[in-house]
Amino acid sequence: MMTINATRSGHGACGASLPDKRNAIASLIAGGLCLFALGFVLNVHPARAAGIVDQPKRADFKGERASLDVLQMADWVLDSGNNRNLPFMIVDKKNARAFVFHSGGELRGAAAVLLGAAVGDDSVPGIGERPLSSMLPEERTTPAGRFVAALDRNIHGKDILWVDYAAAISLHPVITGNPKERRAERLATPSSLDNRVSFGCINVPVAFFNNIVTPAFRNTNGVVYVLPETRPLQQVFGELDAIELARLAR
Repeated sequence: MMTINATRSGHGACGASLPDKRNAIASLIAGGLCLFALGFVLNVHPARAAGIVDQPKRADFKGERASLDVLQMADWVLDSGNNRNLPFMIVDKKNARAFVFHSGGELRGAAAVLLGAAVGDDSVPGIGERPLSSMLPEERTTPAGRFVAALDRNIHGKDILWVDYAAAISLHPVITGNPKERRAERLATPSSLDNRVSFGCINVPVAFFNNIVTPAFRNTNGVVYVLPETRPLQQVFGELDAIELARLAR
């Protein structure tokens, strides 16, 4: 009877001893687990922590035109999972437009918006506790940042979407009570230069609020990303660094 003793000789087909092969495999597994854990500690996708170049997830704008900042932001939100599988909105202050997305990154709709009359990305501390009549012109800003948003009613019983509750910043249907402000006309013009008029809240067309915003945020929280106008994206959204921006380039 022929005895096959290749395995007993301690060497495999590649010429490495079995203990050496086992050690090598164990090292590879341990290294992979470390990289996987490192990715979660640093809030980085494990594949990226391992140096693997993966294809980023892309938001579907369905042909809607958007600025580069909005494109990059939407792709990053979807690819990183920053929205925690919730519906989300991106407000582009530079171009006075809002984009509402399903949780999976498909665009629901986009529209022009009215913003705070003052240019700036921060709210004055305590501004949400003060009456509107006390707000100075330079304090009427729409703050930039990431906000967990929810539908509610204001003190007058009107539907709103709370964006920054502490600063009393909400998104709501356009208010037309003061004819001198011409808010509806400002929304209708093709230019974004005349869209700065509010005390800080975000005004949107009535149909957009009723048909896009309300269904998106009904019975659920969502995330609103208000993009900065005086600072780079990375300064407001720290995880969106230069490496991520380069990887997400379309």
